[in-house]
Amino acid sequence: MNGNLVKIFDTTLRDGEQSPGASMNTEEKIQIALQLQKLGVDIIEAGFAAASPGDFDAIRRISEQVDKSIVCSLARCLEKDIKAAADSILPARNKRIHIFLATSPIHMEYKLKMKPSEVLKKAEESVRYAKSLIGDVEFSCEDAGRSEISFLKEVLDAVINAGAQTLNIPDTVGYRLPNEIGDRIKELSLFVKGRAVISVHNHNDLGLAVANSLAAVENGARQVECTINGLGERAGNAALEEIVMAIKTRQDIFSPLYTNINTKEIYPTSKLVSLITGIEPQPNKAIVGKNAFAHESGIHQDGVLKNKETYEIIQPGDIGLDNNNLVLGKHSGRHAFKDRLFSLGYTLKDDELNEAFEKFKILADQKKEIFDDDLRALVAEEITKIPQIFELVTLQLSDCNPGGVPNAAITIKHHDKLITEAAIGNGTMDAVFKVIDRVCGVGGELKDYKVDAVSQGKDALAKVIVKVAFDGGKPIIGHGLNVDTMYATAQAYIGALNSYMSMK
Repeated sequence: MNGNLVKIFDTTLRDGEQSPGASMNTEEKIQIALQLQKLGVDIIEAGFAAASPGDFDAIRRISEQVDKSIVCSLARCLEKDIKAAADSILPARNKRIHIFLATSPIHMEYKLKMKPSEVLKKAEESVRYAKSLIGDVEFSCEDAGRSEISFLKEVLDAVINAGAQTLNIPDTVGYRLPNEIGDRIKELSLFVKGRAVISVHNHNDLGLAVANSLAAVENGARQVECTINGLGERAGNAALEEIVMAIKTRQDIFSPLYTNINTKEIYPTSKLVSLITGIEPQPNKAIVGKNAFAHESGIHQDGVLKNKETYEIIQPGDIGLDNNNLVLGKHSGRHAFKDRLFSLGYTLKDDELNEAFEKFKILADQKKEIFDDDLRALVAEEITKIPQIFELVTLQLSDCNPGGVPNAAITIKHHDKLITEAAIGNGTMDAVFKVIDRVCGVGGELKDYKVDAVSQGKDALAKVIVKVAFDGGKPIIGHGLNVDTMYATAQAYIGALNSYMSMK
């Protein structure tokens, strides 16, 4: 065991997906998992296998394709959960079961309705069973931040003896301050004495998740559980990019500690996750926010021009951000297109490259300049494509002026058959959604709608993200990408419908 390596355990696909509205389909999860492996993540928590057949299938397919990172599935201390977790990760070259049980007085009394002695016994039995199925077992003391330290020691001792190799101490509700986390991890590290790796999983309810994680690392934690862009329930999780860059940038404090993360893949990973989930980091987000390297103050600009280190402790290139990103136009060929994608970190299969290039040529006819973010959006759309049960062919809108009756005529391809219909609505968007519902025969309820410009300029690509509940179910995310906002809106709605049909 390398005592100087801080392992990065990414839970974007499990805890991150629990961000309101961040649900992903299986193809999207696979692409994020492959990018996390490229980033150098040590452990990828691919999901909660017992949660649903869809989760089980996604973990199984990720396990078949990820061959370097450890693939992990979460499970409660229930035999059926643990068995499902083990079965889901069976194809993985490197695999781990992560089981959890609450240890705080409030959780044991009100949620579990169990006595401490029963929790202790259940934890030990569950780890022993998991160990009989998969060699690598991690145990989490849920709500460890509010657990009594003496009881935590009892539980950790029991699960180590049962075979757990990683012990996770989560601050599940983001309650603790950095000095408290540091003291707690130091005491537990001394108690464990190298018998297992101490891990932390901090939530951001008080905005302290990253600070708490770094305090834990300083005091003996050698695994940090985190997410891309800090995604997660409520206020989110500790942000992977902030933890990694803090350790890298402040080697005067953290040396000889290091991570396996290839920091040049941080920005591409952040962009992929935000494109898929539809959740952009706030502009002033550390490391990956769009203003992270922007200088508006004249004094700052003057200093940066003279010496970047006057106001930048991290160089944009360190995280894979290329400021010189005006790249291609309508006369660019396939080879130039492929080379630029490769420089951005994408290696596409022949059929994916052909499809992406065709979309690029169409886009190049519509807009004057193509930027890196345009290419990232095109590629993300291509590599996360699911079966196109319904495919938009044409869209025509009319009477969109005030006082007119908005109507939409649409042609959709379904099983090689072209279907054309029209509908009126209370507005243009309503008419578009109504005609899609009519053609496809599935009723959808729009829960959220967002449109952003992918890059700059009046002819910028419109990226539309919708969240739609079909037949009263859980909202599904759909993506649309076009220079015409309403066409992108129709694409997004049909994309959500296709995701719903494929998951169904």
